[in-house]
Amino acid sequence: MNDLTQPLAAAQAETRKRWSLAELEALYALPFNDLMYQAQSVHRAHFDPNAVQLSTLLSIKTGGCSEDCGYCSQSARHDTGLEREKLLDVAEVVTTARAAKEAGATRFCMGAAWRGPKEKDLGAVTEMVREVKALGLETCVTLGMLKPGQAEQLKDAGLDYYNHNLDTASEFYGQVITTHTHADRLDTLAQVRDAGIHVCCGGIIGMGESRRVRAGLVLELANLDPQPESVPINMLVKVPGTPMAAVVEQSGDLDPFEFVRTIAVARITMPASHVRLSAGRQELGEGMQALCFLAGANSIFYGDKLLTTGNPDVSADNALFAKLGLNTEPVQGRRCAGH
Repeated sequence: MNDLTQPLAAAQAETRKRWSLAELEALYALPFNDLMYQAQSVHRAHFDPNAVQLSTLLSIKTGGCSEDCGYCSQSARHDTGLEREKLLDVAEVVTTARAAKEAGATRFCMGAAWRGPKEKDLGAVTEMVREVKALGLETCVTLGMLKPGQAEQLKDAGLDYYNHNLDTASEFYGQVITTHTHADRLDTLAQVRDAGIHVCCGGIIGMGESRRVRAGLVLELANLDPQPESVPINMLVKVPGTPMAAVVEQSGDLDPFEFVRTIAVARITMPASHVRLSAGRQELGEGMQALCFLAGANSIFYGDKLLTTGNPDVSADNALFAKLGLNTEPVQGRRCAGH
């Protein structure tokens, strides 16, 4: 029997430094039950199997982005009907963060539709970080590509996490984005790490890519050193007017079981990371979400909106947690040594 059908020992998973594409493709190809068993075994070695961390995401500056990311409703290059809005006031952000905390979120993420922040805007964002942090929430921002010194300013403000997704495997990247490169993304991640900020980094699947590309995305994430503390896995939401929506209309929607397989492979290869169900949860439905939790997902974006796209409302999520016997995780959730 292929040794990939056996659960990895926790020590092996922790000390392993590099994965190969062949190994990830072999994981993807396992019988579904074998893959789920291995993923759940790895998950239990590192986390409470019935705990879920809740993050809320707020768009603090919507629309008008100069970049051409093919999936994004906020690109100025796509006709999605979304209006450009100015940066929110700090007080409005704090009010929303307070409500998120009262609803059970432990991390508050703030996203701005920029290629990267200008210095005049970064001052307002750092004030938001300080005020949200003062509420007792973990803080996260996603602001695009950073210039030298900006990560340090965010760290000084108390930022816990910076989100900057790889989006897709390097070989497929040019079919999704042309206004910046895969290397640009890695450069920002390096600046974040050097500043001592935790990394939140994942990607999007269901954009017409092959399984090999999906495996390549997880491979690149798993081989980051150190691995991201948070790994959001998004399923494409087909926003009318975006190029990727048109592509998927031709290629067909991703099979939901392939999404679950991706969650499982991410859990096996990144055993100490929080794997987050992100965009596309509303389309998955309760049954597929339950399989994702079984596959090792232990974090979600919580609240009725993800930047500009829909998300299950809080009451629906709480009802699902009750059905599955899942508990919400406090800010300092269980983590393995070294995190």
